[in-house]
Amino acid sequence: MVKTKKTTKKKTKLAKKKVEKKVKKIPEKKVEKKAKYFEAVGRRKTATARVRLFTQGEKGMTVNNKSYKVYFPIFSLQKTVKEALEEIKWQDKFRISVVVKGGGLSGQAEAIRHGIARALVVLNPDFRKRLRKLGFLTRDPRMRERKKFGLKRARRGPQWSKR
Repeated sequence: MVKTKKTTKKKTKLAKKKVEKKVKKIPEKKVEKKAKYFEAVGRRKTATARVRLFTQGEKGMTVNNKSYKVYFPIFSLQKTVKEALEEIKWQDKFRISVVVKGGGLSGQAEAIRHGIARALVVLNPDFRKRLRKLGFLTRDPRMRERKKFGLKRARRGPQWSKR
C-alpha cells in the first residue's frame, strides 16, 4: 500500500492539534517587587528571634503576627524591645517583623533587642560602635544550668537528716 501526500498532511495536522491540546498555556504573572529588608537573628537564654527590618511599607512592629504592645503587655519589656532603635533615634523608620520562639517573655524581649541591633549593623556598619558600647550586640551566654542526677536541682542536694 502506497501512502499519498494527502494522508500524510492530514496526519501531521492531527498530530499538531494533539500537541497543542497537551501544552497548556501558562498565563504571565505580574512580578511584584518585594520590599527590601535586612535580616538578623538574636538570641538570649533559650529564646531565638528572627528579625526583619523592612525599609518600605507602613511603620510598626509585629511579634509573631501581633503588635509588640499586645505580645509584651509589661511596659519594661516593651522598652527593652525598642532600646536599640531608640539609641540611634530611628524608632519610626522601619516596619519590623519578628518571629520569636522559646524561653520566657523576658528572654524573648532581649533576644528581639539583640536581633534588631544586629540587623541595624547590617543596614549601616557605622552603628556598630554605639550598639557594642551599650552591650546590645553581645550575645548574653548565661543559661539555666542543667539538673544533675542524685541532686534535687542543678546544685541543691537532698536534705540530710541524722535520724
